[in-house]
Amino acid sequence: MSKAFTKEDGGEMPAVEAPEGPTLPAGTKNYVTPAGFQHMQDELRQLSRVERPKVVETVSWAAGNGDRSENGDYIYGKQRLRQIDSRIRFLTKRLEIAEVVDPIQQKNREQIFFGATVRYENSKGVERTITIVGIDEADSNAGKVSWVAPIARALLKARIGDTVELATPNGPEAIEVVDIDYPATGA
Repeated sequence: MSKAFTKEDGGEMPAVEAPEGPTLPAGTKNYVTPAGFQHMQDELRQLSRVERPKVVETVSWAAGNGDRSENGDYIYGKQRLRQIDSRIRFLTKRLEIAEVVDPIQQKNREQIFFGATVRYENSKGVERTITIVGIDEADSNAGKVSWVAPIARALLKARIGDTVELATPNGPEAIEVVDIDYPATGA
């Protein structure tokens, strides 16, 4: 076996930290709706004030039980603590650079911009509704797409009745804007 895959010191292998969320495209701002900003603040508060203190207490208790090498509470607790700390760092950085854009403030409601809820129809007559939100708020199951997603990019600045071209894996597809709304909830 290659030495690259062995542990020489016999200790625990270091965890490789993966990003805790989607990466922002270079040179772009971190646009977020007021609701998305509030959701990230709530998650940060929950992690730092509730979850982290509980895990620290468990790890402290488990450490006091002696041998840590086979202590599941200690090992799992330390791992969970690393995950929580990583997520806290991610949320803190994202909140620091967030630029809150309130769709309610949009003056030009005839065009599609950040925060718009858009109903469109494809060439087969199938209608879909999406809301254009920040990269950290995207949830395709809820119809929320990131403003950097191909569908959002294709629709930006379009008006009702406009037909835009969407690049798909099967080639370009024409979609027509049926309705534009700027919800009062801020998405």
